Amino acid sequence: MEYFWKQQNDIPQEMGYPLFGAAHLLSVGVTLLLVIAAMTVIRKKSLRTQRRVMKIIPVFMLILEALKDLFLMSVGRFSIGYLPLHVCSIGIFVFLLREYLPWDKAKKYFGEVAVVLIMPASLAALIFADWTIYYPVLNFINLHSYLWHGLLVLYPLLLYQAKEISPSIKHIHWVIIFLCLVVPPIYLFDKHFGCNYFFVNQPVPGTPLMWLASFMGNPGYLAGYAILVILVLALVYLIFWSLGTEVGDHF
Repeated sequence: MEYFWKQQNDIPQEMGYPLFGAAHLLSVGVTLLLVIAAMTVIRKKSLRTQRRVMKIIPVFMLILEALKDLFLMSVGRFSIGYLPLHVCSIGIFVFLLREYLPWDKAKKYFGEVAVVLIMPASLAALIFADWTIYYPVLNFINLHSYLWHGLLVLYPLLLYQAKEISPSIKHIHWVIIFLCLVVPPIYLFDKHFGCNYFFVNQPVPGTPLMWLASFMGNPGYLAGYAILVILVLALVYLIFWSLGTEVGDHF
């Protein structure tokens, strides 16, 4: 517990744990089991309670983000690299817009983005967690990261479970438009401030992006990155189609 309230710069390098090691795989497993357990419990509640939970989750995540920032400020480690500009951080705004905008079309749009983009990206973030090498298991940022990404998976699944969202390949352009609007300014921001939001400035070691960069170079890997995203989106839509989603019936 000595390093529980420490940021990565104040923790010895050897205190982290390896990607795909026992601690990482166990942490991912526990996170996903808790997501499944939460879905099971919530599904048994009334529709009114389910709806209330879905409204609470984005607000709770906003509080979690504020607590993380307050912690970083308290230890003098908050910086421009901790802004909510990663795809998994932007998820909170997608969720808030989906829940609290009054227009049905906006709800459908951001619901589709949540299910087809934010959820798969969050699963990828859990699998290729880039924080494990910096933090011990019993650390606030480490535990916060698993909780955060677990909620990013849970909320879209609740939307799908409640049949409020039926992903349709006909709407893949909705997600692509979202990325086209968000990624370019973040890329320019990264270049100007030396950040790596959306991982468009440099690939993360141990991820498919590093493999792409190994033969495509940097920034050449960005072309492969874009193709990979399109393929993943198509795969996600295929999975939902195979699950028997009534594609397009609610749009």
